[in-house]
Amino acid sequence: MPWGLLKYGFSKKYPARQDIPPNKELKNSYDVIIIGGGGHGAAIAYHLARYHGITNVAVLDKGYIGGGNTARNTAVIRSNYITPESVDFYKESVELYKQLSNELGYNMLYSQRGQLTLAHSDASMRTFRLRAEVNKQCGVRSEMVDREQIRELVPCLNLDKNARYPIIGGLWHKDGGTARHDSVAWGYAMRASQLGVEFHQRTEVTDIKQSNGRVTGVVTNRGTVNCKDVVQAVAGMSTIVAKMAGIQLPIRTFPLQAMVTQPLKPFVDPLVSSAALHCYISQTARGEIVIGGGSDPYELYSTRSSLDLKEGLIGHLLEMFPFLSEVKLLRQWTGMTDMTPDYSPIMGETPLQNYWIDGGWGTWGFKATPIAGKRMAETVARGRAPDQIRPFSLSRFRTYHLSNEAGATAASH
Repeated sequence: MPWGLLKYGFSKKYPARQDIPPNKELKNSYDVIIIGGGGHGAAIAYHLARYHGITNVAVLDKGYIGGGNTARNTAVIRSNYITPESVDFYKESVELYKQLSNELGYNMLYSQRGQLTLAHSDASMRTFRLRAEVNKQCGVRSEMVDREQIRELVPCLNLDKNARYPIIGGLWHKDGGTARHDSVAWGYAMRASQLGVEFHQRTEVTDIKQSNGRVTGVVTNRGTVNCKDVVQAVAGMSTIVAKMAGIQLPIRTFPLQAMVTQPLKPFVDPLVSSAALHCYISQTARGEIVIGGGSDPYELYSTRSSLDLKEGLIGHLLEMFPFLSEVKLLRQWTGMTDMTPDYSPIMGETPLQNYWIDGGWGTWGFKATPIAGKRMAETVARGRAPDQIRPFSLSRFRTYHLSNEAGATAASH
């Protein structure tokens, strides 16, 4: 083994495959242009090519594949939401995640370990009971648990009744889990490329051409390209890109920070979260503790990290796991969340006939990657949104048929 690695290191010709072909020259036109090369953009491209036979597709990203919010999340997967339409939507996404490694022939490192959301008040317990019943009605495995059940699930959790925020119960979601975010983006991109989709990295969209209520093409830093349809899937930059098309979105963008510790021996298997403490954690296969919390309280198009958030998040973590006080942090990072007023995504039609949007995901875009790819590809191929994503249409903000998920976050905003 060491001799083989040494030969590989000094070899002038590497046998490793190249998953994504290098940038080609942009063609004059494509059937579909997807703006955004993250998990959603790659998933849409894959589903268009494999299940709808649309392969003349270009995915444009101003950075690199999976380098935006896909690379900056905490990789949590779950379906324990509040409204029936959201529960059904994310339930199918979880089912797709279970088969995704086989679907793409690429190891997603998917691990279904369950999620425990802690309740520190009677009000939280009442809310959790409602969520548990809605989840059960929709076929999602969620149930209320008491302190003794919590002790069995996470023995090292601080269950002191005299704690500042004593734990009185919780919501146990058996379907919760994690997957490797980079693998999801690269798996979809690799298979889409093999089916004929072109991925153009370092290709920034600077304007969107339109005529008579339709998009006719996009202007990039590498030239202008014509197209029949455009899909926008750019996460935190949703409002900026939509403005190029003359569309105003009800979205505000906030930084969302997270951090990870040095590796430790395994001590917690489920994902553990507390909305009251604005904190959640999970332990990776390498032993690192991934720590996340709520969004920053101010709007900003930035991925810088802050000491204030770090100190507050660590303080809340130690409320739950005091013995971690001497553990060292390895790194801290930030993504950009595109939040809608009702905390649900915007999917489907826009005022432009052939301009489709996939945005407004806030803190749960990664969870929806497979189902968003499937349903948005169906939308483009058929020219209309399927029934499953109609509750998330942009028009709901005009008709006030909102889908309120404001209390469904693992760490409240």
